[in-house]
Amino acid sequence: MQRKFRLTRSEDFKRVRQTGKSYAHPLVVLVAQANDTSLHVRVGVSAGKTTGNAIQRNRAKRLIREAMRPLLGSLAPHWDMTLIARAALVTATLEDTRAALVYLLRRAQILPADES
Repeated sequence: MQRKFRLTRSEDFKRVRQTGKSYAHPLVVLVAQANDTSLHVRVGVSAGKTTGNAIQRNRAKRLIREAMRPLLGSLAPHWDMTLIARAALVTATLEDTRAALVYLLRRAQILPADES
């Protein structure tokens, strides 16, 4: 994912987590907040220790980033979001992860219903 599409500062992660709206799925949790200052959608990915050991957490984050990459062009602008991996993501496939992200983004009305 290109840098312009990423949340990088811890203050941004905290702001989105505290004031954003949360949407849950068994594989991933989406926390989204509208942002008028950014021209793009910015995404932060995290995986806590409940996801597994370091190898499993890193795999989960890579899986989320790769599943999110083709969706970035069709998302509504001016959103900051964090994607938080859950333990079940460790055994999920790329297709499962992409389907979970599409479901969450449609629920949050960030991805139009006709896109996938």
